[in-house]
Amino acid sequence: MTKEELKEKIVKVIEEKVKKGGKSKVYLKDIQRDIPGVSPRDIKNAANELVKEGKLEYFSSGSTVMFGIPGVGIGVETAFKKEEE
Repeated sequence: MTKEELKEKIVKVIEEKVKKGGKSKVYLKDIQRDIPGVSPRDIKNAANELVKEGKLEYFSSGSTVMFGIPGVGIGVETAFKKEEE
């Protein structure tokens, strides 16, 4: 699987999970489970490239890393702004 194919697969997996599960963010481990045969490191690197390209957004609460589709659900700024109020 080429890097571009992997990136397409990651976006597809996240879109399917968001539509099916009602959650707007997906754990990195869940993405890795849905793409067998590819190293976790390659998946993480491809997901990070998608974030840089603006196709995914990164969400981390400090102990958890999640990825989501930009504009779907609560973003990082909104989530942490609510905590401060």
